[in-house]
Order: sequence, then structure tokens, then C-alpha cells
Amino acid sequence: AASGARERKGCESETAAGVGCRARGADRAGLTDGGLVQDSTSPLLALGTRQDGCHWIQREANLQDPSLVRTGSQRLGQGVASAGAWKEEGRGSALRPIPIPNPPLPRYLAKLSSVGSISEEETCEKLKGLIQRQVQMCKRNLEVMDSVRRGAQLAIEECQYQFRNRRWNCSTLDSLPVFGKVVTQGTREAAFVYAISSAGVAFAVTRACSSGELEKCGCDRTVHGVSPQGFQWSGCSDNIAYGVAFSQSFVDVRERSKGASSSRALMNLHNNEAGRKVAILTHMRVECKCHGVSGSCEVKTCWRAVPPFRQVGHALKEKFDGATEVEPRRVGSSRALVPRNAQFKPHTDEDLVYLEPSPDFCEQDMRSGVLGTRGRTCNKTSKAIDGCELLCCGRGFHTAQVELAERCSCKFHWCCFVKCRQCQRLVELHTCR
Repeated sequence: AASGARERKGCESETAAGVGCRARGADRAGLTDGGLVQDSTSPLLALGTRQDGCHWIQREANLQDPSLVRTGSQRLGQGVASAGAWKEEGRGSALRPIPIPNPPLPRYLAKLSSVGSISEEETCEKLKGLIQRQVQMCKRNLEVMDSVRRGAQLAIEECQYQFRNRRWNCSTLDSLPVFGKVVTQGTREAAFVYAISSAGVAFAVTRACSSGELEKCGCDRTVHGVSPQGFQWSGCSDNIAYGVAFSQSFVDVRERSKGASSSRALMNLHNNEAGRKVAILTHMRVECKCHGVSGSCEVKTCWRAVPPFRQVGHALKEKFDGATEVEPRRVGSSRALVPRNAQFKPHTDEDLVYLEPSPDFCEQDMRSGVLGTRGRTCNKTSKAIDGCELLCCGRGFHTAQVELAERCSCKFHWCCFVKCRQCQRLVELHTCR
């Protein structure tokens, strides 16, 4: 990459969300050309930056050496790439690959989320990361594996949503989690990843049962008759028992194969179960439909349904914030996890637990899977973790004027369509130094 070499793809076209953008005030942002790079195919660009389809790239002003910047699955700036990690060895030299730390569990779930339909036994053999017992389960339950894949994708997307404003934002490269040592070392973030992944599998398999996609299960018929509230149990209740049981069998077998007495296995098994219990079982809801003349509710039939997965994410995020640091101790004839601080009350089955404190995630360390916060969009007025002071770790931030194109002056025309104008709106964009 020669000095100053880079490739830029502007934001003149519309993003996937229908919003275009272009940069102004390059000097204020400390950039050489004020470039915004747009890429709707990947949530990650040069410095892990993301804001609704428009990705901010810190250019030469904030890099020690000029970096080649390219969108999509190509090379990205300052040692980041979606098809492998890259770093610049110096001015005028070629970009060389460096290893990315392998993602932990849900490593195999993440890989499942990126493959196509799993309809043949040979596909199970080719799935990297599965242990032999999981391969056998895959072969015996081919029709269920597509649901497992959807559950893994749900978990990744929800993780990114819940942590979008945190220093660790559940970033991905090429649709695979790059949690690195942050997760393999048993941090609070690891607890959330395992819990949301286990919940995602249970959720997706349960939904597949109720929608008639699977021959091995269907609606939950154990709930029937008239409830104490006077309504009739009917319809198709979600078969949460099957979804949870499959998640336990497929996800937990990996930890049990290592020996349930190891500290990390105990932590993972606990968080797997907490994800299924707090997020799914305790948040099951009752949905009803009225029957009667002219919309009256003379007869009401109801059924049990799993909550929206966004609610699952919110519940687990609260558990993440209140997670308990634990350590292994021998209790009787077995090992158990107990609070590291004796003044804390014992954790419950619904709490998340972790073994090691987390790094601050401020500076980039690709070998540990930490992308840092340089180039991240921050909220100038917020005092919370998404505020520029905390998110930027005290390094300060750049400000630039960005023009957004959005729909406005929408009118309904008979019959039957809505016509809108494209309006330009100037907004301030703040990014961490």
C-alpha cells in the first residue's frame, strides 16, 4: 500500500435502510478527505465503526501509516479485514495476513449461522467446530439443524443490538464473532454470549415446532381445558419443552464432554441454563383471540407463546449488568461456583456468572479480539456509557457535519400509494479519536 493509497466507496447511493449520506467538514473531523464509507453487507469496517449503514473511517490523520481502505469483504484499515486480519508492515510494503483468534462457543453456532441449508448428513461432517457427539446429533436431527442455524443468527444479531452503545459491541468479521480471549477467558461478556446463544437455539427450535416445520414435534397439547380465569385453552401453544430440551442436548453436550468439574465448564453450563430459563421459560406469555358476534368476546381462546426475542435480549442484558463474579470451591464431594466476594449473596439459577474481570476495551488488540473504540460514533450529550467521554476512554472525539437524505412530506394518493420527497438534513456526527 503506497503512501496515501486507499479506495473509497461513497455514500451517494442509498443504504439498505434507505438513507444516504455524505461527509462535510473534513477539517473539523481531522480527516484528509472527509470520506464516509458505506457497506450494507457487513456491520464492521476499518475500526469496528457502525451507524445505521454508514461507516466512519478514520483516515491518515489518525493512523501512523496510510492504510488501504476498501469496503465489503476486502481489506480494511488498520489491521482489520473480514476475510482474515491484515496489518500494514510499513510504507510501500504489501499487506500481510495475521491470525485472528478463533471464536469460542458459540464458535460452531456462529459457523452454523453462516452456512446454507443443512439437509444432508455429509454437511454435518463438514461443519467445523462440532465435536463428534454434536455431529451425531446433527445427522439424527437434520430437519432441526436449520432452526439451530437460525437461532445462532438471532443470537449474534441480538448481541450486537444490546451492546451497540458499549465499548465491547459484539463486533463480527465475516459474520463470525471475534470475541477472542475476551470470551475464552471466562469474562462477563462470555457469560452473555453463552446465555444468548443457548436461548437463541431454544427459541428458534420452539418456533419451528409450532409452525409445523418439524415432524418430530408440534404444538404443546399439554395445556387444555378451561383456565381459572374462564378462557378456553386452545390454539397452538409453543412447544417450549422440546425447544429447551434440544438446546440442552445439543449445546450443553460440548461442556459435559470436557468434564463438568472444570471451572469453565461449570460457568458455561450455568449460563446456558440461565439463558434458557430467564429469557424463555420465565417470560412465556399468554396470547388470546376473541370469538363472538360483531367482535364481541363471548368466547375467548388462549395459548402460550414464547416472548419476542428482543425481550429475551433485554432480560439477559439486565442479567449481564448484574452478573456475579464467582470462583470454584469444593462443596461436599463436588465442585461448585460460589461468589468471589463472601459479602455477596449466592447467585440464583437465573443469574449470569463469570470467572475473570473484563478488559476496558479501549485500545485495539486484534490478537485478543479487542477492536477498541477508535472511530466509534458517540453521543456528545450523554453521560452514560454511550457518551463521548466514556466511550472514547477520555481520548476526545471528532465532530463533522453529515448530510442525511430521508423521506419527507409524504402524502397518500387515491388509490392507493404514498408518495414522498427526498429531503436533506444536516446532523452532527461525533466519533472517538
